[in-house]
Amino acid sequence: MPPKPKLNNDEILKSEYTYIANTVFQANEDRSRVTSFYFVTVGSLVAAILGTLFSEDDLQGASLAFAGLFLILTILGALTLAQLARLRAAWHESAEAMNVIKEFYIKHNKEIESAFKWRAKTLPPTDKRFSIANLMAVEVTMLSAVTSAATAYFILVYFGTLSGWYWAIPAATLFIVYFIQWRWYKYLLVDNQ
Repeated sequence: MPPKPKLNNDEILKSEYTYIANTVFQANEDRSRVTSFYFVTVGSLVAAILGTLFSEDDLQGASLAFAGLFLILTILGALTLAQLARLRAAWHESAEAMNVIKEFYIKHNKEIESAFKWRAKTLPPTDKRFSIANLMAVEVTMLSAVTSAATAYFILVYFGTLSGWYWAIPAATLFIVYFIQWRWYKYLLVDNQ
């Protein structure tokens, strides 16, 4: 019978901790990239549309195309929120995994307990208010709500009904889409999905 291989527990735990730390870092980096991509996309399309508006004599003729573009931006906003939520949840799951290793070492080396600020009981929740992740999600939700209101606005322009109480439609769209997308973000923010 071949001899049992000798395993170094400390090396295995260090490797696991390093891997988890890298996944935490990558989740944070990916959140920044996702948000930046969405902001640049929205900014570029809005700039192109504004440039067209000032050179276009017939806004009603182009309004259906603008409504379609803003609808696509609203959908992209929802997808960006989904990515932000899942990346935040992935970060949280990785941080929890790091805590399992910390607890193992603390159990076997009580003197190192005070070296760790984040433990199983003190780890920030996935939906921590005013965290960078949460504020990025608020920005995307607000911008996506604005693009949905712009969609409603351009649909009304297309039908030539932009007067009087019809202004309430884009305003209501803004608030309704904000609420729906924020609930969507919170729903996807749960760990272990």
